[in-house]
Amino acid sequence: MLVIIKKNYDEMSVEGAKMVADLIRRKPNCVIGFATGGTPLGLYKELIRMHKEEGLDFSKITTFNLDEYVGLPPEHSQSYHFFMWENLFKHINVDPRYVHIPQGMAVDIDEFCDWYEERIKYYGGIDLQILGIGANGHIAFNEPGSSLGSRTRIKTLKQETRWDNKRFFESDDDVPQYAITMGVGTIMDSKALLLLASGKGKATAIKATVEGPITALHPATIVQMHRKAFIICDEGAASTLSTEYSGYLS
Repeated sequence: MLVIIKKNYDEMSVEGAKMVADLIRRKPNCVIGFATGGTPLGLYKELIRMHKEEGLDFSKITTFNLDEYVGLPPEHSQSYHFFMWENLFKHINVDPRYVHIPQGMAVDIDEFCDWYEERIKYYGGIDLQILGIGANGHIAFNEPGSSLGSRTRIKTLKQETRWDNKRFFESDDDVPQYAITMGVGTIMDSKALLLLASGKGKATAIKATVEGPITALHPATIVQMHRKAFIICDEGAASTLSTEYSGYLS
């Protein structure tokens, strides 16, 4: 596990984007797992800049997103389909045929989740999975208590997570109660992980993730067991780490 601490959000985002770009240049047909939320927006902005100014080519990549709300159609302004196209995909030359985002309107969700797992295998697995982290230690929508061996499935969102997301909806009642999410085990199957965290609000979660015991009550702690996990955070998110980190390798 490599922890990289940058001065601020912008530097963290650029560092993460460099890692993604390096992979694409080494392996143009790589498989990348994408995340939503506020944290990766800076990384996506930098990837767009690299595409437009440096010619970074996304035409051969395959993508898989971590999660999607159940009950929201792709065109809904708060769906993760909408998020990804608005904030990244429509600004780069990604091939829509190779974009995979969970279907929140699937008629048979269990069947869809099985299909999603099979598609990941079909493309040879995920080369690099981008992750954020919740204040309660969740990754994707794997809430505290999720099995560390779990696969893609439907999850009930905890009140804390719904509270964090309610600012995006008109009313509390509009916040979905369920989501389709890659499982912890699915995430851990990725060849490399890139976890981003910014701000003091994520400091407790990062300390537990890096220094704490591995526990299903804090799903992000499982990244300690990954053979190639990178955690890039700013000084705020790293502020409660007990050791001086300036690129800590363990």
